[in-house]
Amino acid sequence: MCFHSGWVLRAAVLASLHGGVAQAQDVIRIGHVAATSGAIAHLGKDNENGARMAVDELNARGVLIGAKRYRIEMLAEDDAGDPKQGTVVAQKLVDAKVRGVIGHETSGTTIPASKIYFDAGIPQISPSASNPKYTRQGFNTAFRNVANDEQLGAALARYAVQTGNARQIAVIDDRTAYGKGLADEFIKNVKTAGQGARVVTQQYTTDKATDFSAILTVIKAAKPDLIFFGGMDAVAGPMLRQMKQLGLPVRFMGGDGMCSDSLARLAGEGMADGQVICAEAGGVDAQQQKGMDDFRAAYRRRYGIDVMTYAPYAYDAMHAMVAAMQQAGSPDPAVYLPALAKVRHKGVTGVLAFDARGDVKDGRLTLFTFKSGKRQRLQVIQ
Repeated sequence: MCFHSGWVLRAAVLASLHGGVAQAQDVIRIGHVAATSGAIAHLGKDNENGARMAVDELNARGVLIGAKRYRIEMLAEDDAGDPKQGTVVAQKLVDAKVRGVIGHETSGTTIPASKIYFDAGIPQISPSASNPKYTRQGFNTAFRNVANDEQLGAALARYAVQTGNARQIAVIDDRTAYGKGLADEFIKNVKTAGQGARVVTQQYTTDKATDFSAILTVIKAAKPDLIFFGGMDAVAGPMLRQMKQLGLPVRFMGGDGMCSDSLARLAGEGMADGQVICAEAGGVDAQQQKGMDDFRAAYRRRYGIDVMTYAPYAYDAMHAMVAAMQQAGSPDPAVYLPALAKVRHKGVTGVLAFDARGDVKDGRLTLFTFKSGKRQRLQVIQ
């Protein structure tokens, strides 16, 4: 009896181990990294939710690569929007032998992490990092499926000067790779826009600041008709509140970092209808709108909240990475990387393809304003 029981136990253990090995061979691990803690956790979680929706859909229908079926396992990590933590997380994913990475979320974490992925030969698609430097380091593993800050800064400057008739412009940036990069591009394009537009003062803050009274007092004395902010919604919201308190009800403009549905909540009564203009580094035309609307509806059904900003881009990035594996017939990064560079994936954000640098081809921008606390689209720019 004891001998038989021991034999059965040993057989069960061996079978379990054998099954575990077989299962491990059938799993493709893909990392996702965003700031899911800290001031911009709501934006990071939005990215993660979009990528997870893609993984669940892929697994539900089955992932066939070559003649073999796989299950996608997403390893979700939090870099808290901190560059040092971003590199730690990147190395953790490399050590876990992920086959690709969707992320990071911010430019400040994406850029340093990209060197680690490049050295390991692991493809990376950021669905939200917009600093041009990311894809200009010569890393063939680095891709993004949103427009970059050169496009954002140019579009916002043109709109401010030509449509908004701004002439006296104050600029604030939060000194992050994203905020500084966007502000620099905006300033450069204001200087070439003509029509008498000029930057009357340039001020600085941080991505963790809460008191803006000193810089806003300086700005008020410069009498601008527009304030441009390079930074995130977690800072932009309180800044708008303090602008109202100081009697500075001028127009307020910024990029995708503050262009979320959360801005109205964070600004409260500090934001008047039509006061804010912002640009999202993406967008769809009228023919593609139904696909985007369907995605947003599915997202709301699943999570009980609306899309913040880049969930659809994280969703498409995950699908495109797996599509490249399928086209190459292998999940091996060395094998599917060339296929990813040439991929053309029809997603909810349009047709996703990359140029020689890894930037998205035909990147679009969408300009928004806010009325009655709701974000409203103004126009899509290509």
